[in-house]
Amino acid sequence: MAYTFIDTHTHLDGEEFREDLLAVMQRAQEAGVSKVFIPAIDLKSVDTVLAVSRAYPGFAYPMIGLHPEEVKADWREVLAEMKKRLCEPHPFIAVGEVGLDYYWTRDYEIEQLECFEEQVKWSIEYRLPLMIHCRKAQNEMVNLLKKYNRELPGGVFHCFTGNAREAEQLLQFDGFVLGIGGVLTFKSSHLREDLPAVVPLDRIVLETDSPYMAPVPHRGERNESAFVKLVLQQLAASYGVSEETVALQTNANVKRVFGIE
Repeated sequence: MAYTFIDTHTHLDGEEFREDLLAVMQRAQEAGVSKVFIPAIDLKSVDTVLAVSRAYPGFAYPMIGLHPEEVKADWREVLAEMKKRLCEPHPFIAVGEVGLDYYWTRDYEIEQLECFEEQVKWSIEYRLPLMIHCRKAQNEMVNLLKKYNRELPGGVFHCFTGNAREAEQLLQFDGFVLGIGGVLTFKSSHLREDLPAVVPLDRIVLETDSPYMAPVPHRGERNESAFVKLVLQQLAASYGVSEETVALQTNANVKRVFGIE
């Protein structure tokens, strides 16, 4: 296999990989993965993400951000501590994983909005792309991003599982792409039809979100970066192009958004 591809969203710093991270990394590389991008979700994970990235230089790349599900009353203090890490010379390739999540509760709805907006401002200030998580909050997210549309450096709408109309709504943000993962392979998923209908391949990047959302035939198992190849294969089938075409195009999209090749 001459081509390689990139997993743009994987939580390889998590406890789920503590016992066998080296083997997981080796399997990813053997499958054709050339790079993995690892988002922080809270203050503690900034350090674990950095540790994995330092252990696998040139392969693992860190992001920094406060995940919406981790936003609590103390979010301002948490962001103040995080921003200290950005103010020094830093290795972070994106602000993420950030966004809005009203799936389980709206208890911190206002705090999530304010926290997300602050991190959008980081993205603009430091010219770092955004890695955006959004569940049950697309209208709120879109309205917020519209305020900054001319200044945004771009980013990824991570784990896109919406319909064609929702995809078109997100594609209005020129510098952004959709992160497509294992849900594409689920029998119940409409993405196999909706994506080719409205989303050009130059607006897609590959991801696993491992250890979550493992693709078929591993659904229900721990996800890992090697499985991103199954997403690539399904995209190729859905778009009616070769696997190499998907790999080359999604790699080019990563370079455009993140400046990494």
